[in-house]
Amino acid sequence: MFDDKSVLITGGTGSFGRKFVRNVLKSFKPRRLIVYSRDELKQYEMQQEFDQPAMRYFIGDVRDGERLRTAMKGVNYVVHAAALKQVPAAEYNPMECIKTNVHGAENVIQAALDANIEKVVALSTDKAAQPINLYGATKLASDKLFIAANNMAGGHQTMFSVVRYGNVVGSRGSIVPLFNKLIADGADHLPITDPRMTRFWISLQQGVDFVRKSFERMSGGEIFVPMIPSVRIPDLAAAMAPGLPTKVVGIRPGEKLHEIMCPTDDSHLTLRFHDHFVIKPTIKFFRKDIDYLTNQIGEKGEPVVDGFEYNSGRNDHFLDIAEIREFNRIAVQ
Repeated sequence: MFDDKSVLITGGTGSFGRKFVRNVLKSFKPRRLIVYSRDELKQYEMQQEFDQPAMRYFIGDVRDGERLRTAMKGVNYVVHAAALKQVPAAEYNPMECIKTNVHGAENVIQAALDANIEKVVALSTDKAAQPINLYGATKLASDKLFIAANNMAGGHQTMFSVVRYGNVVGSRGSIVPLFNKLIADGADHLPITDPRMTRFWISLQQGVDFVRKSFERMSGGEIFVPMIPSVRIPDLAAAMAPGLPTKVVGIRPGEKLHEIMCPTDDSHLTLRFHDHFVIKPTIKFFRKDIDYLTNQIGEKGEPVVDGFEYNSGRNDHFLDIAEIREFNRIAVQ
């Protein structure tokens, strides 16, 4: 897929970007692999690990459309992973979140069209489905922008799709590193926001693999959602620290009891494939008629039943305590 191609990843110094770069360099021979981010220290640290001839490191912010246009010259594929993602920070700094997540998305789209990029995959989040916080609302807006960009393409070849998944095990700011730190510091309990809380569970490697596969599957305009297991947060605590008490501290502002990735209101647009869902666009594209029931690698899907919702609290697959422990052990390797 990426052999002799130029690939750019925005937010490339983040958890996803580092894993994506490692995987591409291991499995392919890209002509160029461009890390685009605003953090010079993280770029310097990445250069010590990834110094192959194909690597390029561009300092830049997705808020800077002109810099994006320069960075995308001669690029074939773009992964848009840059975002402000911390829910409380977004609530306290709403305009900054909007500038990066919404205006930044617009800049990526326009730069990709100007550079005649072949394919763009934008990373989303479960919080974009029926959002209750600003971060989720900005990512919903971003998703809508990337889907509608397929209509803006005009004579350009560029296709845009979105990948949406939930809690990434071990990613910065997530619950597993928090629990690990508390355990290492000798905490006498683990804080649980609500004993009913559930989360979808995916490893960083699974996320990278799903994004790579989405480049092959995409026709443009889809939201791809992986089928993944759920965990109950009390079970997670028991798996990580057997016997350590938990304390209910209450749900934080903007937090949900359960994650949703395919909302009920989109059930008429949702297709089930063997290992993922596809949410079709709500709008019709003028450029072409797309049969989303069969993707670009020949996989066939079928419509879900009316009223279907992909919800972490009503998932068909929950990990038990032993499975969580083993999943986490493999996920952080």
